[in-house]
Formats: sequence, C-alpha cells, structure tokens
Amino acid sequence: MFRISKGWIFVILISSLMAGVSGCNARKWLSASAQENGASKGPLPTAPDVTFKDLDGKDVTLASLKGKVVVLNFWATWCEPCQVEIPWMIDLQQKNADKGFTILGAAMDDEGASVVQPYVQKTEFDVDGHPMKMNYPIVLGTDDITSKFGGLIGLPTTVVITRDGKIAKRFIGLANRDQLEKQIHAAL
Repeated sequence: MFRISKGWIFVILISSLMAGVSGCNARKWLSASAQENGASKGPLPTAPDVTFKDLDGKDVTLASLKGKVVVLNFWATWCEPCQVEIPWMIDLQQKNADKGFTILGAAMDDEGASVVQPYVQKTEFDVDGHPMKMNYPIVLGTDDITSKFGGLIGLPTTVVITRDGKIAKRFIGLANRDQLEKQIHAAL
C-alpha cells in the first residue's frame, strides 16, 4: 500500500496553492515570460497607469516619466537578492541619468516609509569600490499597483519600460546584469 507522508502532503498543498494564485495572472506572466525569452513577436504591452507615493507622501505617476527609459525595480529592505541588485541600479542610474533614463525603486516593505526612509538615508552600497547610497527615486509599492503589472511572483522584480511607455522586458528574481544592461542600452 502506498503511503504519503505529512511532509509530502504539505508540499503538494503548497504547490497547488501557488499554482492557483499564479494562475490568476497566468496570461500576463506567460506573455512576460515570452518577452524574456525573446519569443514575443507581437506589439509590446503598455505599462499600466499607476501612481506611487514617494517617501514624503507625494504622488509620483509612471506617466510623468514618459519620454524616459524607466527601470521599475520592485524590491524590499529585507530581500537579499535585492541587496545584490541595488549597487547595479546605483551604477546604472549614475551612468545613464543624462540620457533620458531613470531607475524607479518601488519598495514593497509592509511597514512602508517608516522602514524604507531610514534604510535609504543610511545604507551605503559598494559600487566599484566606492560607498554610495541609493541615487534614484524611491517610491512605495502596493499590492494594488503590482496587480496592475500582473502581480509579483517574488522579489526583486524588474520591469524595463520604453520611452513611449511600453513594457520591453520583465526580470523575475535576481536579474542577469548583462541582460539588464543590454535591454537598457537597446531602449536608450
């Protein structure tokens, strides 16, 4: 007789739940995955019209950045892969800001600005041997905003948006730095 242990039941249950949750947005994620693999032949999807709050509580609309290449990076202060990407983002912002480019860091910490603001103000990252703080706009992400991008599977999630507001590429999890830079340079 075949017996399933409690551990396997838990794994099956969690897998089923994850499949059900991610299945809600499967069409959007499948098209994003096709873009990531270069399989998309159709027109690029338009980035949603969303409004973030910055760390001072002021509105920042994605539409206000139209005309720039935007790298929207969903991250959190507690996310280890995010800590790997942040020095790249600082470097990319420094090298490309004068070319009509910006990183927009959307912090997904549940505690919001009370945790994110001191982190941004105090935390330095090693960028090519130099300690640097985050040099790009930081806003607060919400579940409502992420749902308009098809939801988040995990952090970090990075979305490259063209000057005309189209989603050119989505990186789920730790991005490949070379691929990210290649995508940015193609959009510039």
